[in-house]
Order: sequence, then C-alpha cells, then structure tokens
Amino acid sequence: MLGRRGIVAGIGAAALAGASGAQAQSWPDRPLRWIVGYPPGGASDTFARLIGSHMAGALGQNVVVENRPGGGAVVASDAVVRSAPDGYTLLHVDNGILVYNPALYAKLPFDPDRDLQGVGFIGRFPLFIVVRPDHPAKDFADFVAQSKLKAPNYGSPAVASPHHLAMEMVKRRTGLEAMHVPYRGGPAAMQDLLAGNLDGVVIDCASGIPFITGGKVKTLCVFSEARSPRAPEVPTLRELGFANAVAYGWQGMSVPGAVPAPLVAKLAEALQAGVGAPDVQDRFKTLGIESASLSPGEFQAFVARENAEWRPLIRELGIRLDG
Repeated sequence: MLGRRGIVAGIGAAALAGASGAQAQSWPDRPLRWIVGYPPGGASDTFARLIGSHMAGALGQNVVVENRPGGGAVVASDAVVRSAPDGYTLLHVDNGILVYNPALYAKLPFDPDRDLQGVGFIGRFPLFIVVRPDHPAKDFADFVAQSKLKAPNYGSPAVASPHHLAMEMVKRRTGLEAMHVPYRGGPAAMQDLLAGNLDGVVIDCASGIPFITGGKVKTLCVFSEARSPRAPEVPTLRELGFANAVAYGWQGMSVPGAVPAPLVAKLAEALQAGVGAPDVQDRFKTLGIESASLSPGEFQAFVARENAEWRPLIRELGIRLDG
C-alpha cells in the first residue's frame, strides 16, 4: 500500500504532467524568439530567418530572429540559458556553442551540456581547402610536400571557428605545416586569397561553392566522409589515405534544459518541417549543405559524439579564447 508521502508525490507528479499537457495544447500563444549569436547576413542568420518563416506557419505564431553577437556566441547562449523555460526562446547552435566553447574558455557562465537541450539538426557544411588557380601545388599531397620547405599561411573565418579547428586537426593527422590567419568571416578571407595575400583558405560550402564551381579557385580536398555532390571532382582526405581527418561545420537548435518535453517535441516537429521545406532544401542543394532529420534525442547523442572527438583535441592544441 502507498503511504501518505507516496500518495502526495503521485498526485504532485500527475498534476505536473497534467499542467505540461495543458500547456502544450495551448502553446504557443505568442511569437517565439530565435536568438542567433552572430551578426545579420551570415549563414546562421540567413538560415534561421528562412527556416523560421516556415516554422511560423507550422506553429501558428511568428518566429522573430534576434541577433546577439559577441564573445563567441557566449552572450547569446547565456541569454537563452537565463530565459524562462517555456519554449518561447530558441537558440541557434553550432559546433562552437555546444562543443568547442567549454574547451576554449576556462569558465563559462553556464554549462551547455546541462543547461541546454537539443531540439534538432539543421545541416552540416562540408569544409574545403582552396588555393588560387595559379598555386604551384597540383594536389593536396604536393601542398603538404611544399609545406615542409616553406609553411604556407591559410585563412579562416575566425579563431576557433570550425574551419580553424578542422585545419589544425588536419595538420596533425596529415603532416601539413601551415600558419593560421583569422578573418572576420569567410568572404573576407576569400577576397584576400584572390588578391594574392593568402596561400590558402579553409572555407565551408555555403561561402565557397560559388568560387569552387565557378573555377575561381583550385580545390585541393574536402574534409567529409564522401565527396560533395556540388564538387564531385574534389577528393576527400579519407580517399587520400587519412581516414580520421573528417570535420564539418554544422548548425542546429537548442532550448533551455528545463523546457518540458511536449514543447520540445512540438518545436522539433516544426523545425523538421522548416528544414524540409522545398525552398530550404533547394538552397541546401545549391550550396552543398547536408541535412538530416534528427529527433531531440538523436541530436543530443550526435553532440555527445562531437564532444568526445573535439574537446580533448582542442585542449591538446592549447587553443584558448580567454587568455
């Protein structure tokens, strides 16, 4: 027989479940905020606005994108973590926010593993090494060989960006020697490459495919498991004998850790509808972005695998953003 405490606890649990169920039925009854930790115009902002417009149709409420750049997206992440766990505040996440930052900063004002929970996956962005068309290296092997004689420099969109960390991983696993030059975004690095101020750039498909398919650069390799359909002539590092040299940039959506599961499920359904919308998929295919319909649990498991891969490597490399 149940004791008094057991009966009270059971009634309390049933009441909470009932409250969550009622909340889910009436939710949302006002616009949602999708916070992006980067300035307007970049890939994160662009896809949040595009996908958010479709989510609005699925949810029956507007999804308002709010840009809060600063501190490697720590400012935006902290704002979402501190928001009410009612499903109305969403965070645009990526490798940096969920995986890299705990290894890049000695102390964060929150713990992304504990304080955020995944809603779903948006897409992953293949990364390429490109050089000018007149670069003397005929392929990646030649690029590595020449680097032993004189280390080239290479540009990336930022310090500790997926591009930068992926290249540092590639250097370790292929023997390439190269010096990093950070920029404010991939387009700026590409401009300097074409102007002759850089030897190479690590660029993602969203920024790089127009240059690659237009013949404006020589593309040495892609860091994916398989060749990109948008650049089928470009070999993977895995094909070239470096099986563990695989990396991507990727994006997803998270919410505060205490948001009730029924609301997370509704958000996940709306996000999948947004990512799967024909105009979004057309844009993805044009740019070579790969999407997958991951449930909240599958997205959490994906992030856990990324953590196991990248956090130890970042610490070994000694890359820090807070001194």
